[in-house]
Amino acid sequence: MTHFDPRLTPARPDLAARHLQGQIAATAYVEGHWCVVLDAAVPVRRVPTPDAMLETEALMGERVRVYETTDEGWSWGQLETDGYVGYLPANALSTAATVPTHKVVAIRTLMFPGPSIHLAPVAAPPLGAKLSIVSEDERFSATAAGGYVPVKHLAPLDRFETDFVAVAERFLGVPYLWGGKTSLGIDCSGLVQVALAACGVAAPRDSDLQEQALGALLPGDDYQRGDLLFWRRHVAIVRDRDTLLHANVHAMAVTIEPIADVLARVRDSHGDPTSSKRLAPTCR
Repeated sequence: MTHFDPRLTPARPDLAARHLQGQIAATAYVEGHWCVVLDAAVPVRRVPTPDAMLETEALMGERVRVYETTDEGWSWGQLETDGYVGYLPANALSTAATVPTHKVVAIRTLMFPGPSIHLAPVAAPPLGAKLSIVSEDERFSATAAGGYVPVKHLAPLDRFETDFVAVAERFLGVPYLWGGKTSLGIDCSGLVQVALAACGVAAPRDSDLQEQALGALLPGDDYQRGDLLFWRRHVAIVRDRDTLLHANVHAMAVTIEPIADVLARVRDSHGDPTSSKRLAPTCR
């Protein structure tokens, strides 16, 4: 029987996506419909309770294929960006068909109800959030939803960064948050995913999936900037020959540390790295 990763497969015993019919047994199959994330960042949970563990986050403007919305206000669906499946608050989603034109390139920006910094912000979209911009002047871009965002914090969707390590370095000091993907809290694989996305490189959400999908194996330890070191349930970004950058539980933050110190510290709990990978030059 083919193995389906439950993190990436929209299927439950009672309900599954229609394209899985004939592959996975379920009581019912549905086509689903597309929704767009309205809030700056929305929690994605494995079960529909507000205190369930955070699996990942969906960012403003991201599309979600929704297969069920419960009476309790939860939508069960799959993120378009990385295929992650889970429950999201239904009131944070919309079926409105706005087409994003720009993305947030600051680590976080503010959205105002009018073109003035003196107004109280109505949202704080994070790096990577997508917005539909209808007009702009020298200072503000007006969104289709009616908010105003500083022009300097946005870029067209087809404009990309060239150094994903430099993007990741902007998160230095951000608190560690399992499942997090923003400057309010981020985990190790979220840091890699968000930084690579800023450079136009799609990456899976979790570190084990990233280890399988990203880069070519390095035979030794001649590390260079942009290499990735993987342990069981952890990934770190090589910053230079001697240091790496990672979101880690030891510091409960994104930190820069000597590679030798990290290897010595985690050897007892995680062992040696399971692999080191080098990305293609276009990813670096």
